[in-house]
Amino acid sequence: MELPKIYNTYFLAIISTIGGMLFGFDISSMSAIIGTKQYVNYFHDPHGLTQGAIGSALAAGSVFGALFAGPLSDKFGRRDAIFLACLWWLLGTAVQVACNGYGMLIAGRILNGVCVGITSSQVPVYLAEIAKKEKRGSIIVIQQLAIEWGILIMFFVGYGCSFIAGDASFRTAWGIQFVPAVFLMLGIPFLPRSPRWLAKVGREEKAIEILARIQAHGKMDDPLVVAEWEEISTILAAEREAPYSGWRRFVKNGMWRRTFAGMSVQAWQQLSGANVMTYYVVYVFQMAHLSGNINLISSGVQYALFIVFTTVVFFFIDKTGRRPLLIYGAIGMGICQFIVGGVLGTYGEYVPGGVGGNENVIIQVTGSPSHVVIAFSYMLIIVYALTLAPVAWVYAAEVWSLETRATGMALASVANWLFNFALGLFVPPAFHNISWKTFIIFGVLCFGAAVQAFVFYPETAKKSLEEIEVLFSKGGPRPWKTRPGDSLLDAKIQQVHELQQKGEGLGERFGSIAGREGLKG
Repeated sequence: MELPKIYNTYFLAIISTIGGMLFGFDISSMSAIIGTKQYVNYFHDPHGLTQGAIGSALAAGSVFGALFAGPLSDKFGRRDAIFLACLWWLLGTAVQVACNGYGMLIAGRILNGVCVGITSSQVPVYLAEIAKKEKRGSIIVIQQLAIEWGILIMFFVGYGCSFIAGDASFRTAWGIQFVPAVFLMLGIPFLPRSPRWLAKVGREEKAIEILARIQAHGKMDDPLVVAEWEEISTILAAEREAPYSGWRRFVKNGMWRRTFAGMSVQAWQQLSGANVMTYYVVYVFQMAHLSGNINLISSGVQYALFIVFTTVVFFFIDKTGRRPLLIYGAIGMGICQFIVGGVLGTYGEYVPGGVGGNENVIIQVTGSPSHVVIAFSYMLIIVYALTLAPVAWVYAAEVWSLETRATGMALASVANWLFNFALGLFVPPAFHNISWKTFIIFGVLCFGAAVQAFVFYPETAKKSLEEIEVLFSKGGPRPWKTRPGDSLLDAKIQQVHELQQKGEGLGERFGSIAGREGLKG
């Protein structure tokens, strides 16, 4: 018996992006806990490389998860790959709750990471393949919003649990991570499969049916459905005739441009340094002379700002396009990084043994400089929430062809998680050894991201996934000359509409399926 399906794209996005919420839960399951006495005492004050290994374990597991996410998604479908990922989350959470030392904690976070590696790569693929081109950006932004809601909810869960005595404090917080995974597993059976995946595996009739239900309330002869299906089938046929297979598909015949764009935009999301403010915001605010509950509440305010400003970008990402947000966002973040690093370097005082005994924080500012550090830490997150945080997921999901999208997005996620792992491992020792210079390094990298976005990233907003292929072709337009819209699909829709007005049949556009489905115009 097949359960009834719901075809509203916003509902599909809200359910599937609970996979992103898992990522957010895991981030805050550490950031809200690492500063508590219960955690410090039980795990014998982990710092430096030890705390770096704990913090980066999720990213290490995510690399492995992303590596086999593509083949898994191509074989079982985007929807079912997300469901299978949840099993890893349940196992990892159980190990964390039962941990008796940081060895088991690292193991549990690695298992959770396998789940996040799959969901973070395949949820954007699923959303990109079901959304209309005019709304694709805002639909995928819901993935980033889900991550941020997960961060905020889990942060205050952790804050509440910090008042519980003993190791029950962090075990309770980590155990609550079971909840979103169960909700996701219960909701997935009500989601339809991706019509583009169905087309890829030869299930054309079902693909057209779902495409019509999502795009035109089930009306199969709607001009949008006819034109989009023609575009999908034409591009898919061309891809299957390509002479390259396996991993060569990602570098030959100009595909390296898409591989480079998809992987680098995800890498820059991490190299911007903004996630330092989410993973280790407690440490940054300790440098600004905040401690105890004031530090935790101030960190929670940061996460709330994250949600507010990502919600703002939900409404305009498909109007402004991707390029301006990537370019100006990186520049704005670089300026914030330079200011934070400059203030800490100019006014910071060295604290032997670390602030409050925390050896990860060896420098501190007070008075007006501390206010500047806090203000521009918030400003960094605001700019990140408006630009790189959501847009990197959107852009990386858009640039691939149908035959390569699942594995391509997985490769992009591998780049994200490799740098996430490296930074999670690097930042605590960096704070200990070079302190304020860490922010200067991130500032330089932000400006590097802006230059690359200007030179190499063409505009993809308001274009169908199939026509984005032209932008990355050998004879395609220069990236800085592209703009949102100018979609060829709109012309095809108008052409179909005119044919219908003349009473011409649509059978030639749907082939034999049209006859069986009674789609004659």
